[in-house]
Amino acid sequence: MVELKTINDTAVITLNREEKRNALSPAMISEFLTLFNSCEENKAIRSIIITGTGKIFSAGADLKYLQTIRDNSINDNDIDSGKISELILTVYGSNKPTIAAVNGPAIAGGCGLATACDYIIADRSNAMLGYSEVKIGFLPAIVSFLLLRRVSEFKARQLLISAEILNSERALAVGLVDILSDDVMAEALALADKLNKNSAESIKQTKQLIRTVKNLDYKDAVKIAQKYNVISRTTEEFKNGIDKFLTK
Repeated sequence: MVELKTINDTAVITLNREEKRNALSPAMISEFLTLFNSCEENKAIRSIIITGTGKIFSAGADLKYLQTIRDNSINDNDIDSGKISELILTVYGSNKPTIAAVNGPAIAGGCGLATACDYIIADRSNAMLGYSEVKIGFLPAIVSFLLLRRVSEFKARQLLISAEILNSERALAVGLVDILSDDVMAEALALADKLNKNSAESIKQTKQLIRTVKNLDYKDAVKIAQKYNVISRTTEEFKNGIDKFLTK
């Protein structure tokens, strides 16, 4: 259901249920998390690309799965919702650059998965993005905090309550997408290659810093940032980087 391959220093994780429109299911989420966490722990991997098989990124939740949760108990729903939360938080909390190569429709949970990445590259012709949950009386609750980090509050409101599905140009215009491309994998790999040349430790600390200070008072944020700055000066990568810079 999920495939992993490595190209140079980049892991490519592919959602591979094309016959089900790469829809997310509990088994698929579990498999994805296992592979993603293995990439996170592997120091040889510098960046992670997430994409889908064929011309679909992910159509959201599997229909059979939706039929199951219809009759779930509160406890079952809590456990299930926890898995979705784990999926989104694991990708968002990665210390490596993450890139969503959105090769086609990314709907509901599929759009949420893409939104958890640092970069979203969308296929100019085929990509469609949106949160369709309210159409079936569901709530796009778990991904809402991520959307609010990408777009303004009122734009997030509009996208979530309208369930509007955006084409690539509209998604770019509202800030949901970062880059449009006619070849999303080539674009994603080129971006990953650029990012891989930067200090892995610096990227890790930068991402941790941003997550930490995001909602702090500005004075507290500066104090935390200062601590990260001090720590970064003690790393071997920093010392080697300074040496290379001074000997240019």
